[in-house]
Amino acid sequence: MAVRPLSTPGEAGRATGADSLLAWAERSGKRQVAQPRKGGLRFAFYGRVSTEDHQDPVTSRARQHHQATALVGGHGRIVAEYFDIGHSRVLPWARRPEAAVLLAALADPDRGFDAIVVGEYERAFYGNQFALMAPLFEHYGVQLWMPEIGGPIDFTAEAHEQLMINLGIQSKREITRTRIRVSTAMAAQTREQGRYLGGRPPYGYQLVDAGPHPNRAHAAWGRRARRLEPDPQTAPIVKWIFGQRLAGHSMARITRALNDMHIPCPSAADPRRNAHRTQRAWTLTTVRTILANPRYTGRQVWNRQPSERDLIDPSNTGLGHRQVQRWGLPDGWVISARPAHPALVSEADFIAVQGIETSRGTPVKPGRCYLLAGLLRCGICGRRLESCWVNNRAAYRCRHGHSSTSRSGPERPKNLYVREDHILPHLPALHLLLTGPSETVPGAASNPKEVLEHLRTSKMTLTYEPESRTLRVGTPKEVKITIDRRR
Repeated sequence: MAVRPLSTPGEAGRATGADSLLAWAERSGKRQVAQPRKGGLRFAFYGRVSTEDHQDPVTSRARQHHQATALVGGHGRIVAEYFDIGHSRVLPWARRPEAAVLLAALADPDRGFDAIVVGEYERAFYGNQFALMAPLFEHYGVQLWMPEIGGPIDFTAEAHEQLMINLGIQSKREITRTRIRVSTAMAAQTREQGRYLGGRPPYGYQLVDAGPHPNRAHAAWGRRARRLEPDPQTAPIVKWIFGQRLAGHSMARITRALNDMHIPCPSAADPRRNAHRTQRAWTLTTVRTILANPRYTGRQVWNRQPSERDLIDPSNTGLGHRQVQRWGLPDGWVISARPAHPALVSEADFIAVQGIETSRGTPVKPGRCYLLAGLLRCGICGRRLESCWVNNRAAYRCRHGHSSTSRSGPERPKNLYVREDHILPHLPALHLLLTGPSETVPGAASNPKEVLEHLRTSKMTLTYEPESRTLRVGTPKEVKITIDRRR
């Protein structure tokens, strides 16, 4: 049996000194955090409920508060509450109103609480939100208590960090799985059943009762299914619009005819569902939207405007995403396998109308060149002049905002027209006034293209005054020349 030798008095003293140093370092070297005081720690409770329609905020708050109170029992009391209603967990704390107030309170030395407690992880964090928030809590010395841990989180413990990562993945998976399940179900209901899935009915249709809801639970609650039926007053208007388009009339002419006949526009025909829209008159966009809606063929169509998620700030991904809806291409639409409601136009006619639709932007015909395109403004209304071809010459005009979809009123100024060859000869003189003789490059003063290049590089525009027939350039020193039209 081996015998451990006894230490000498000097060695014993050195060991005692080392133990004292270790004890002092362990006691004094830790980061200062909130310590229990008389009566225990002061807690700020944070909770959240995402929707008011499917959850009771009062009941949800009471449940979360009860779990938080049970967790901190014997360690302190809740002295402040922050509860968000109607905000999804995917939003970062900075974009939740109550959570943002709580974050602002963290930086206040006199905040009035020592720790934060939540009722459950999913009500507070999502994805990697905890990893983004933990350094902030640690920086201000504020503890975070969670039921999943059974007490305060140790921000330096690997086991706690791993648990938070797993909970974040689970919270995100729950949202992703729900989103996929809902979108898949809606696609199947559209394709197989042709079910009406909500929203405003298209112009020309009205909603009618279609019997009990297919879901037994919803039917027991009294919910009813609905379907589309032609509206006796507006359905003939839709048929007329398609007929006019098939006859070769332009959308602008159709829109102008609707306004001339004083037919109420869609927002005026159904003001209750279109309170957010103006009810003045038909517009070109309204007619274009009707002609592009495939639901007038009797088929139910879903996902024409799929939801997408865009980063709010690509340089700061912690701000999260915003949900936007954009018009999708037809290959992404979900179309019912069979007609779901009475058609207002045949499928063949609808496809024919889509073929009539022209591409956006009319290409410039060969041999036509507009040197002043984008450089001229109207001296009456301030709008940019649009290029046009008049009597085999390049010209520019302004209709003062008048659209061909409505009749011109007597108070509207006459259209402004100016020919390009009336302006080009005066550009060298304009260039001399702008730059001065000493700054003019020899030979450039007589070259209009050099002047145009200078104007575009300097991002200048020319304003044409029709009454005085003058051309003005808005610079620190205003320059004006007179256009001689007797050419």
